[in-house]
Amino acid sequence: MHRILLIDDDAQLGPPLASYFQRFDMALECALKPSEGLARLKLGGLDAAILDVMLPEMDGFALCRAIRKESDIPIIMLTARGEVMDRVVGLELGADDYVPKPFEPRELVARLQTVLRRRVAPAAAAPSNTPSTALVFDGLSLDPVTRSVLRQGQALELTSTEFDLLHLLAAQPGRVFTRDDILNQLRGVDAEFYTRAVDIVVSRLRKKLEPLDCIKTLRNAGYTLALAKAAP
Repeated sequence: MHRILLIDDDAQLGPPLASYFQRFDMALECALKPSEGLARLKLGGLDAAILDVMLPEMDGFALCRAIRKESDIPIIMLTARGEVMDRVVGLELGADDYVPKPFEPRELVARLQTVLRRRVAPAAAAPSNTPSTALVFDGLSLDPVTRSVLRQGQALELTSTEFDLLHLLAAQPGRVFTRDDILNQLRGVDAEFYTRAVDIVVSRLRKKLEPLDCIKTLRNAGYTLALAKAAP
């Protein structure tokens, strides 16, 4: 059963949502304050976090930033409906997805299921004699089994969305992926997941991959991974 942490100061939201989540094999824990949520996250054993933007002590953006300093746990932000900037800022800070308020519980479950599917590494299912599926380039390597990335020998901490985007580009280096290609590959056709989100995730990736300059933008076309494969 997946364990999800909700950090929201609305005490009336958690209990009915927890009951609904049980139908989908999810256990929801609730924290009314960011400090409570951060303390619970440090204990471990959680699979994803849901953060409201409007919180006491600190807002959801500051909370997301604090969590990202310590963890790459999938994060979904709850934003005010129509507040596009809330969504943009949340994604820039490392959130994996957002759900506008008021929301349908089924939509929130669907978004959680998506980020959790990305998170699951199939290492346990892979036979020990399976050949390596790592993608190795000059200065960069990705292992889709362990979902790990090395940049010039240094391990990187990527969110699930960042890893999936990098893996998509690395699986076909040199191919130009349009924003629509990326949206459809990472989450399927979803009108709410707008093309600006792709640019935000690419920007985050570029910062983490520095000093490598490997994700190229082709104006009016899309993005491509411009790295040579390492010699065997």
